[in-house]
Amino acid sequence: MQTQVNTAIFKSYDVRGIYPSELNEDVAYQIGRCFVPLLGAKSVAVGRDMRPSGARLFDAFARGASEAGADVTDVGMVSTDALYFAVGKYGFDGGVMITASHNPAQYNGMKFTREEAQAMSLETGLSEIRDRLAAGNLPPKAAKPGRITQKFILDDFAQHCLSFIDPAKVKPFKIAIDAGNGMAGETVPHVFKHLPCEVVPLYFELDGSFPNHPASPIEAENMIDLQAAVRKHSCDLGVAFDGDADRMFIVDEKGDLVDGSTVTALVALNTLKRHPGSRILYNLICSRSVPELILKNGGIPIRSQVGHSLIKKTMREEDVLFGGEHSGHFYFKQNWYADSGMIALMQCLELFSEADKPVSEVIAPIDTRFRSGEINSTVKDIPAKLEQLQEHYKDAQIDHLDGVTISYPDWWMNIRPSNTEPLLRLNVEGDTKELMERHRDEALALIRS
Repeated sequence: MQTQVNTAIFKSYDVRGIYPSELNEDVAYQIGRCFVPLLGAKSVAVGRDMRPSGARLFDAFARGASEAGADVTDVGMVSTDALYFAVGKYGFDGGVMITASHNPAQYNGMKFTREEAQAMSLETGLSEIRDRLAAGNLPPKAAKPGRITQKFILDDFAQHCLSFIDPAKVKPFKIAIDAGNGMAGETVPHVFKHLPCEVVPLYFELDGSFPNHPASPIEAENMIDLQAAVRKHSCDLGVAFDGDADRMFIVDEKGDLVDGSTVTALVALNTLKRHPGSRILYNLICSRSVPELILKNGGIPIRSQVGHSLIKKTMREEDVLFGGEHSGHFYFKQNWYADSGMIALMQCLELFSEADKPVSEVIAPIDTRFRSGEINSTVKDIPAKLEQLQEHYKDAQIDHLDGVTISYPDWWMNIRPSNTEPLLRLNVEGDTKELMERHRDEALALIRS
């Protein structure tokens, strides 16, 4: 008898739920049975993060996928970007990463790809799996089950990341790296053994209970230990990864935070040095400084919606070499258009090495504006509130690429609905701090009235 599945675990871009009440072995088995025939897959790579439930969910998913006729390759405990690498590099028909990323310890989840690491979303297959599970309608088992084997990939993954730069150019930086007890604790040593840098490790022990702080570096409070370590050990910079190590965040030599927009600009700059005239994508929450820098350095800026499956699709369609998001996701054409925090870090280290000055001085001419960060508000009638905002700012330049973007010469804001909750997400940027704060407060008063 099959478990009744809570279909709310199917999010826009992945599966995520509390273990074992929402996501458990029986659900993972059913997903495996459905995933393989949906893709027509003969071979599937599966990785997992350090959460205690990961091995059990792997066993269940692998049993379902193999009964559906696919050979399953267990790539072990890896980062999400290493799983994407495995699918692209070794030619698997699909891949699954068992992770809940930055979510708290009681969660687990799954991220899915087709061949060549193409992301699956609700619109590109996940809804079919969800609907089959809801109906209790599993596809038939294959006449011949697939095999389950193991493959170690992290040395190949490290070489792939290093192939984006000239490792000989990287200076002997002293770098504090906060793995947050997540998968960077496993991947960082494989990469950095090939570089002359001294790593000051924070929380490299794999521990899915996250005993030190949540593995979510986009929240400033989770960066405090890293900032302190950079100052204490006189490091050249600090780096933090999220739980599944696909996102990466930087602090400068003073311990000050460097946001995702600025890292997007840095990687764009390094990309354009290597590949002049490239098309570079940035999502519409990134600072205006990003497209300005791309244009100034001879690139072609492409503005996009937020969200990895949309970005990867746009990059493929428009032959974009690199794409960055404010949220710490960085995408590379030569990485099968998938995101990788590690590749972005390599690019930054090469750029900082060539600049031959402190990180804060490299960033200063790029990061000149003031941003609010993303502020969420619960709203009952989202369409009515968006109309009200547009009426209030009707003299602005307004576009609807993703939510509503309201633009003036010296400041702008974007207000977009959450995909999963009754929330509006506000981002404001101003040429001065006073402009940003004034319009942030004004917009919040309207949103929350």
